Amino acid sequence: MYKHILISTDGSELALRGIEHGIGFAKEAGSKVTVVTVSQPYPLQSAATLDSWSTAQKRHAEDALTAAKAVAKKHDVEITTRQDVNDSAAEAIVDTAKSLGCDLIVMASHGRRGVSRLLLGSQTSEVVSHSPIPVLVVR
Repeated sequence: MYKHILISTDGSELALRGIEHGIGFAKEAGSKVTVVTVSQPYPLQSAATLDSWSTAQKRHAEDALTAAKAVAKKHDVEITTRQDVNDSAAEAIVDTAKSLGCDLIVMASHGRRGVSRLLLGSQTSEVVSHSPIPVLVVR
């Protein structure tokens, strides 16, 4: 059914549940899997130096992707990982799915509603709104 699944992670516990679900689904479907994490670019008005910011972003991405690799190993599923840099995680996720020819995006949602969703924004909501391919949201 799905040949190439893109799973997104921000390194959170909730995202790990999305990875578990997505990799389990991919194993059942016999799908290829790519796991992506999106880092923020260096903010112009930052107290951090460019080097310290880049190092911290790289370390966070490596930790998130290492956790995804552990889940994949547990399920005996081979995955590809990548780190993208973009102000908008949603934009990067949709663009990555398009460029890789993915036919499904799997991601977790924090389940925020109402005013908190509007104030905090929702990358999941943006991906669902802008993705030309199906999006499986895991809670």
